[in-house]
Amino acid sequence: MMKQKIFAAAVAAPFLMTGTSVLGAAKTSVESGMEMFNDSKLGSSSNESSCNSCHAGGKGLENAGEKKKLSKLVNKCLVGQMAGEKIDGRTVAMRSLKMYIKSLSN
Repeated sequence: MMKQKIFAAAVAAPFLMTGTSVLGAAKTSVESGMEMFNDSKLGSSSNESSCNSCHAGGKGLENAGEKKKLSKLVNKCLVGQMAGEKIDGRTVAMRSLKMYIKSLSN
């Protein structure tokens, strides 16, 4: 029983840290990315900031679709401005967030 609880916590932890529900994180989508972009708890942000706080309406992200290291830039904001924790670039959460940010530059 204890092993099952530890396993469940380990599986859920990455989703909780990104502000994404376990159920909503199964598929990469622009919609999920938009929710995270506006989520003040993204990456366990400790100062109530969201991506939208600095980039309302995509301000400053006009060329984001051309960036090769977009995950790195997102994490720089998460750790710096938002006082949160990095999101693994291989996760559905980061892929959805990048997909939404790229949609802002179209």
